[in-house]
Amino acid sequence: MSKSPKAVAADEIEECPRCGKPLPLCICDSVAPIDNRVELLILQHPQEQDRALGTARLTAQHFTKVTHKIGLSWPSLSKALGRTVDPQDWAILYLGSAKVADLATDKDLVAINRQGEIEDHQRQILKDLEGVVLLDGTWSQAKALWWRNAWMLRCRRIILGPKQPSLYGKLRKEPRRDGLSTIEAAGMVLSRLEGRPEIETELNATFQRMLAQYREVQSSMPELAPKPKKRDYRRPENRRGKGAKV
Repeated sequence: MSKSPKAVAADEIEECPRCGKPLPLCICDSVAPIDNRVELLILQHPQEQDRALGTARLTAQHFTKVTHKIGLSWPSLSKALGRTVDPQDWAILYLGSAKVADLATDKDLVAINRQGEIEDHQRQILKDLEGVVLLDGTWSQAKALWWRNAWMLRCRRIILGPKQPSLYGKLRKEPRRDGLSTIEAAGMVLSRLEGRPEIETELNATFQRMLAQYREVQSSMPELAPKPKKRDYRRPENRRGKGAKV
């Protein structure tokens, strides 16, 4: 079946080699790298290829200590990073069924154990972290990454309880109010761990520019709008129901 002229035009729009977005949506020139102490590892599900509204590659541009990988599984954290590290010195941001609102805490970044309970010695655990793993994808895609990489259970686990919902708004619906985009999650996590609120401010400002650019371009180039994704129920992650997004 031949493509419609609009579809062909969308496919032929040149992409930015840095952020992967169609050039009319690129805001790379406004991104300034941040010298971060806590390293980031962004693991992106291969089906999360939303060129218009995805934020993984834009997030990676913001930091000097960051690794961005696309795939479903890696043998270990060290293999994903390309060097030897101790998983206990790293945390993975994964909500699952846990909610900060259900825990007896006034903090919005919490380390939890396998039972979903608050870990003892919160301050020490968070202070000693060398890096954080972020899962980029829909809730079900994040759940698939979690189940396919058993080594993640050897890492610390952290969850977020943002006071405000994602800036995506109606552009990209989140199943839960505490679901954030990758760029929002990265800004919130690193600003708390490093005691630098300006990190969150800067990443949110970048995200707002990205969304504003999208809304401006969408009116004249609707072909760049994300296409609805068909669910393949043969895939295990889709049979298990909704997962958790960072």
